Amino acid sequence: MTDAYVAIEGGRVIEARTRSPGRTRGELVFTTAYTGYEESLTDPSYEEQLLTFSYPLIGNYGVREERFESDRVHPRGVLARELTDDIADWLREEGVPAVDHLDTRQLVTEIRDEGAMKTGIAAGPDATRADALAELEQCNHMSEHIDIGARVSVAEPTVHNAEGDGPRVALVDCGAKASIIDSLVARDAVVHQLPYDTTTSTVESVDPDVLFISNGPGDPENFEQAGEVVEAFVGELPLAGICLGQQVVANALGGRTEKMEFGHRGVNQPVRDRRSGQVVMTTQNHGYTVADPGDVLDITQVNVNDGTPEGLDNDDLNIVTRQYHPEANPGPHDSLSFFDDVVEMGQQRI
Repeated sequence: MTDAYVAIEGGRVIEARTRSPGRTRGELVFTTAYTGYEESLTDPSYEEQLLTFSYPLIGNYGVREERFESDRVHPRGVLARELTDDIADWLREEGVPAVDHLDTRQLVTEIRDEGAMKTGIAAGPDATRADALAELEQCNHMSEHIDIGARVSVAEPTVHNAEGDGPRVALVDCGAKASIIDSLVARDAVVHQLPYDTTTSTVESVDPDVLFISNGPGDPENFEQAGEVVEAFVGELPLAGICLGQQVVANALGGRTEKMEFGHRGVNQPVRDRRSGQVVMTTQNHGYTVADPGDVLDITQVNVNDGTPEGLDNDDLNIVTRQYHPEANPGPHDSLSFFDDVVEMGQQRI
């Protein structure tokens, strides 16, 4: 039954079936992951995006809260070839529009060829093509969401594993996945989760051994305060970052970032370490990349498929950042040792 419409930048309208009603808009992207749909849907990095699953059946092992990466669904809308009732019910409860019974093979190919596109969705018994086109008309580019950090970050500082014996980590939360915090806590670190717009004085007040910039959604240039914190503590504290965190660090230290055509989203991205030659499989979710690392950071890891920087380091300044997600969830655990390196940098200051 056709009762949903997807209007894509350029004016093409696709018919679909409603699984969760509503009207929405955002940047249309896709993930190649065939498992981990709960983790993907609760990943804050998908804020203001419409997530298309390339795998045809989504929801086939239910919905379990212990797999969530945050406390809510972050994509503004969901598209799939087929969604099970379990996941459709969850998305309705969350108030997130969702559609299926459309050709996601063609849609993914179009995104790959044309790049991530502004898109509008209208779903439900009263939905019309005009409604979807109206949503498209109001859709903004990701760089225009200048306040996106406020929607994905903690409002007040929060402490995890307060009685831990490991190093104190000041985690600037630009949209952090729960698995990042869990990975640090598993190594007995004391994690001070700070708002995305935290000040240098707040960072100083927790007396950290490591400054860590998290993942998050949108354009890294819109996280100016996080960049100022990096500038203030570079050379004084060991510095780490994941995904958006790598981009924020690069911008703060004289580098430059840029928008990718359609980004990297999936659990099978190959990354080569330039020093060892080793290739690992990684989980990724980003639409921006470091175009120029500047003079301070060295590119130590690259994406095998397109050569984009996946790791930036400066051994003298104790800086280590990764574009991919070493904590996985979902995905391979090939690069979990990243957190060992971060904690070791902090241990040296205790």
